Amino acid sequence: MIVRTSRSRLLAAGAVLATATLALTACGSSTSSSSGGAPSATAKAVSADPSLAALVPADVKSSGKLVVGADASYAPNEFKDDKGNIVGMDVDLAKAIAQKLGLTADVQNADFTSIIPGIDAKKYQLGMSSFTDTKEREKTVDMISYFTAGTAMAVKKGNPDKIAADDLCGKKVAVQTGTTQAGLVKDTLSPACIKAGKPAIPNDGDKFSLQTDVTQSLVAGRDQVMLADSPVVDYALKQTNGQLEKLGPTTDSAPYGVVVAKGSALAKAVQGAVQSLMDDGTYKQILQKWGVEAGAIDKAEINAAKS
Repeated sequence: MIVRTSRSRLLAAGAVLATATLALTACGSSTSSSSGGAPSATAKAVSADPSLAALVPADVKSSGKLVVGADASYAPNEFKDDKGNIVGMDVDLAKAIAQKLGLTADVQNADFTSIIPGIDAKKYQLGMSSFTDTKEREKTVDMISYFTAGTAMAVKKGNPDKIAADDLCGKKVAVQTGTTQAGLVKDTLSPACIKAGKPAIPNDGDKFSLQTDVTQSLVAGRDQVMLADSPVVDYALKQTNGQLEKLGPTTDSAPYGVVVAKGSALAKAVQGAVQSLMDDGTYKQILQKWGVEAGAIDKAEINAAKS
């Protein structure tokens, strides 16, 4: 899939001190159990802002809705609850953005790699699925920053295999396909291991279509460590009942972006809606509901990627 969230850089042995700037970015999700109950708290009602609604393109306004693509396997950002409803931080924000614009949000589950092509094909108006804002992505779509996350690692509780955060050479690493973390393993960590005379990461990482499967592979002991976005790892730790623990620090924090079609007037409308939600406190309330307030930012920008 096209990378979701943050660009990542990890240290593997002394030789992996190289900085990796990855064009495509994504993150992981939590275990299968993380697709269970969602927090019960609800955000306050959001009123439409006429000045922002006036910025919405006519074809979108006439439909009365924003169709949003999200890969619902990435708790707590976007996932399915016990009843099969798509919920999460991104989902709540998408609904609030739509309300600010006088619309309703129609959040549809989609394979992560299909979302940006779906926007190009006008199947979706927005992509909200923990996409990291990168200059590479900005070549084909516009992105409105709304959150920040980094790459984190997790191992089984007690770290039975004595994994070192700065040396993953030869270790079985689980990642979600198409994510920043998958690219990091293949393009940076494994080559650095080989250069240092150490064994590469087997298979350039064990890759799974769903982040839930990444987490489950670690819980089951099929893999020794998983790499994913920091909020996803943090949530997985909570949802696996003490079976996992975080390894090392969060690295390479970068912004998530709401994805819209390149050159669309919708970008300014969405930017204004996100900024308004930040200013009126709704944004903070949503992040607190999902326990991800550590990733809060205070300014929504269009195409603000640094790399």
